[in-house]
This record gives sequence, C-alpha cells and structure tokens, in this order.
Amino acid sequence: MKSSVIREMTTEEIEDRLIDEKSTLAKLKMQHAISPLENPLVLRERKNDVARLMTELTRRSKEA
Repeated sequence: MKSSVIREMTTEEIEDRLIDEKSTLAKLKMQHAISPLENPLVLRERKNDVARLMTELTRRSKEA
C-alpha cells in the first residue's frame, strides 16, 4: 500500500486497516513458523504496511 493512498484515507479507516493488517501479519507469522511460506517477502510487505499506517496516525495526532 502506498503512502499516498494512506494519506487519502480517514483516520477511522486507517485505524480499521491497521487492526486488519496486524491480525493478517500475526497469522502469516504463525503459518511461516509452522511451514515456510511460498513467498516470505509477503511478511516484509505486511510489516511495511503496518509501519506506514502507524506513521500516518502519529503524524495526524501531532498535527491536532
């Protein structure tokens, strides 16, 4: 997910998406621990998405 897309989202949408991304990341980590994922780069992408969402939330909280 690109940062430009995240900036266009509302704060509520970002918070909802963050919860979804974190749960997906946790599930992927568990699957990867049990048996290796076909494409382990998915973990990196999910982590980066979570970081981007959290960064945008932090930026918005500092602006308010």
